Amino acid sequence: MTAFTTRPEILGTFGVVTSTHWIGSAVGMSILEKGGNAFDAVIAAGFVLQIVEPHLCGPGGDLPALIYSKKKDKVEVISAQGPAPAGATIEHYTGEGLSLIPGDGLLATVIPGAFDGWMLMLRDYGTMSVRDVLEPAIFYAEHGHPLLPRVSATIKGLAAFFEKEWPTSYETWLPGGSVPEAHSNFRNPVLAETWKRVIAEAETTSGREAQVEAARDAFYRGFVAEAIDDYLKTAEVMDASGNRHRGVLTADDMAGWSATIEEPLTYDYHGWTIAKTGPWGQGPVFLQALLILKGFDLAAMNPAGADFVHTVTEAMKLAFADREVYYGDPDFSEIPVAHLLSETYAAERRKLVGAEASFDLRPGVVAGFEAQHDLTMKMLGADSKTGIVYEPTMAHLSEKRGDTVHIDVIDRDGNMVSVTPSGGWLQSSPTVPGLGFCLNSRAQMFWLKPGLPTSLAPGKRPRTTLTPSLGLYEGRPTLAFGTPGGDQQDQWQLSFFLRHVHHKLNLQAAIDQPLFHTAHFPSSFYPRTREPGSLMVEANFGADVLDALARKGHKLTVADPWTIGRLTAARRDADGLMRAAATPRLMQAYAVGR
Repeated sequence: MTAFTTRPEILGTFGVVTSTHWIGSAVGMSILEKGGNAFDAVIAAGFVLQIVEPHLCGPGGDLPALIYSKKKDKVEVISAQGPAPAGATIEHYTGEGLSLIPGDGLLATVIPGAFDGWMLMLRDYGTMSVRDVLEPAIFYAEHGHPLLPRVSATIKGLAAFFEKEWPTSYETWLPGGSVPEAHSNFRNPVLAETWKRVIAEAETTSGREAQVEAARDAFYRGFVAEAIDDYLKTAEVMDASGNRHRGVLTADDMAGWSATIEEPLTYDYHGWTIAKTGPWGQGPVFLQALLILKGFDLAAMNPAGADFVHTVTEAMKLAFADREVYYGDPDFSEIPVAHLLSETYAAERRKLVGAEASFDLRPGVVAGFEAQHDLTMKMLGADSKTGIVYEPTMAHLSEKRGDTVHIDVIDRDGNMVSVTPSGGWLQSSPTVPGLGFCLNSRAQMFWLKPGLPTSLAPGKRPRTTLTPSLGLYEGRPTLAFGTPGGDQQDQWQLSFFLRHVHHKLNLQAAIDQPLFHTAHFPSSFYPRTREPGSLMVEANFGADVLDALARKGHKLTVADPWTIGRLTAARRDADGLMRAAATPRLMQAYAVGR
């Protein structure tokens, strides 16, 4: 057995912050030290990540958040996943000659949700002003920040395309006509001015909550929405389909939407209660996998051994197969969540976990949903392609795909936030003139076939992959954790959580264990490929483990050590001691505590 690090966690009693970028963590802690709470801190950090990780998230993106407010003594979900615009119909998109929604460009755009989600959190749970939470982002946009090597590489890879097809992005990301060097001081002065104007319009009124509402109006019913509307009326740009298309998003779409607060889905597991988003996100797959795994003695398995990897992978394959058939926006479709999260159903699914790797996509057949099951499987049989699409921020992958960030914050009062902002990355679509940011590409997660929970429809939320987690231990809010990574998010979180719970590894040790994931099921991202029986594993599992997995039939792709996953986590114990940890992968994420 290979020895793995048991590095200590970060400790604190004042507060802890984890983020996928060191500047985000530092900003979050500075807000706590200035008297803000966990919500103020995560909001400020979130806006800063839009500046320092623009290849992973942006102001035109989206977010879900799992939150615990000490004042309300309740775990809740903030859904800031924008829905499809009124003009986003299957007929319109197929009339454009499309069978899949492209992964970039203007047709892939839904209503940008992130800003409203942050402002809703600030109004209802925060204590600071709009100015307080935006000023750190304005500073880094205006005065600059050290450009990450992967951002420089992403811009370099897209430079010719931007120059020819997306000139507004060329102007933003290649100032002066040259690719900015890694670690150079990079600025986005146009975005800084956008946020300054939002603050100015917010401060035309008095009172903290009134200013938050004025900021929301400036974005969704004011100058930001007007700039987006003006641009989209005439813009026709190249996208991944190989053709130029116009978008369908309008100012009216933005004006009529706002983020919401919802109840989480939960499941009790070995003393823990795990809270996730509803089925408009992929979060329930985590809960389904726990239900299936409840029947295995995982504690007796080596957490870096072949039996553990095989069992967890096979359970995930089953949970994700159900995602493909049954998940979607519950405001538009009946989702059999109670059945999918029932002990009886899990017992049936558990029987399918065998000694060898499965190469079949095996969703369950739920009574009353047989036609939906058959329609989905027929569609996937005709339209789902093989050929792997992996999480894009790891060292072995393309620089051109966008991705996600994650932040966890716990303050000394016990307020807790786990949030996974994404979308609106610099690769998504052209920069909107006068705003300094682009729109998202989340609509690519819809299917252009009617009759499915994930069929494109106006007002419907796409089934996002964004999936933060919050855990209660013996009923007490204790653990916030998450990761970027598209379809891999719940897979990496699951192995982290199981190693923490069953093998008593501290947060850092659990994060440092070698990681794995499968692309056995259809990707949520264009071009919606799948790789049956696939298993990507880090080489530091060791030759014996890799050989054993191959003997079990897994189709292995061996990645370099320390190149899969970007987990972060924060924990508050009953005595008030706080712990935090962040992945060393990419040398970018950071945990800080005081």
